Amino acid sequence: MQRRTFLQLSAAATAAIATRPVFAASARPPRVLVRSAWQSVNIGDIAHTPGALALLERHFPEAELTLWPRDLEFGARELVTKAFPRMRFVEGVIDKAGRPSTPELARAFAECDIAVHASAAHFSASADFAAWKKITGKPYGVLGITFDFVSGIGTDRSSEGGTLAELRAQMEKLPADRIEPGLRALVDGAAFLFLRETLSRDYARRVGVKAGVVEFGPDTVFGFGLRDDTKASAFLRKSGLEPGKFVCVIPRLRYTPYHHMKEDRRYSPTGARNESERTRDAINDRTAEPDHARLRDMIAAWTKVTGLKVLVCAEMTYQVELGRTHILEKLPADVRRSVVWRENYWMPDEAASVYAQSLCVVGVEPHSLIMSLAAGTPVMHVRQPTDTFKGHMFRDIGLGDWLFDIEEADGARLASMLEKITRDPAASRARVRSAMNGVEKLQQRMIAAVRTAIRP
Repeated sequence: MQRRTFLQLSAAATAAIATRPVFAASARPPRVLVRSAWQSVNIGDIAHTPGALALLERHFPEAELTLWPRDLEFGARELVTKAFPRMRFVEGVIDKAGRPSTPELARAFAECDIAVHASAAHFSASADFAAWKKITGKPYGVLGITFDFVSGIGTDRSSEGGTLAELRAQMEKLPADRIEPGLRALVDGAAFLFLRETLSRDYARRVGVKAGVVEFGPDTVFGFGLRDDTKASAFLRKSGLEPGKFVCVIPRLRYTPYHHMKEDRRYSPTGARNESERTRDAINDRTAEPDHARLRDMIAAWTKVTGLKVLVCAEMTYQVELGRTHILEKLPADVRRSVVWRENYWMPDEAASVYAQSLCVVGVEPHSLIMSLAAGTPVMHVRQPTDTFKGHMFRDIGLGDWLFDIEEADGARLASMLEKITRDPAASRARVRSAMNGVEKLQQRMIAAVRTAIRP
């Protein structure tokens, strides 16, 4: 496209933004711009997007959806396109002048009635929504993020962290002006701010966030329902895993080593470049062995009692090798015979189909666990102290006894709970259904807020 044409289209779209009223009753359907798809090296981050889109389609079926993605790689774009054929994509960023960088994104700003931020670790697209607010003056809101003093709100994210109880105690001592002014204005101006844990909700209320709605609202991955049963069945047959006769275990380092991950081109693959990254590496080096020893002890005890198998798999790309080096290869030979290591990364639809056929999914990462609950499968979350508030969500939906702070739970305690969950699969799945019934009511409330923001 020639520069002159681009500028003409941008000017026209900008004029339309300035003159178009906020949604009025008319023959056309309401239009929702969804900002999501933060990265593709994590199946949980991929799953945020189809989860949010599914909730909008289910509870706001008359709306036209437009997805504004940041990153859709490794097959994620094809996954979303196939699942939501009526949805349209727009590409572009907010440029240095604070304007949409492409005519199609400028048109989306002009034509859509509301911008919705899907779940994320925090307000990941704050600059994008600041531009939306300034340019359009139209409503915007957030579906299920973490909002705490650890997740990018003016704090050092290379700390040792703490248990959920310790984080709550820290939160209650912070001054109300902890939030940066730009972020404060953005959250105060939101039509709705749904936080994915009650701890985040309590923190937002404590510091006086004035959004139209400030409530607990589950992560949008709880809405994920995509499956690839064909791939999953083929994988299970090849691996010698029988449905209902295995559990999944997902490892994790305390800090995701982005600066060592070649797959994420935003980071250098050559190693730590600054003191923060060196600090994170040191924390990972010191804790990787004791953290995964707990999982190995759990696996050894559970397989000996049950005679069943374990699948070690990954939620993030780097965890594929982590599962081999820190779990599989360090197990005793007799235990290793009962363990299958998945040697490659996968998409969330195949993963969800495997999780659906397992007895339980034990994860240090939380989002595979959310996908598992959505598929009806029990879970255990072994939370690390660096992982902010988000693990509290399992307590919030009534599954607090399946949540463990890793430094307070040894392998024997984890194995005991895993044996209890898998001893009576029907009862455990009934608990999942009860929890998900509560989640669904909260999801309806979230999407009702989207509808109300457009057309009060």
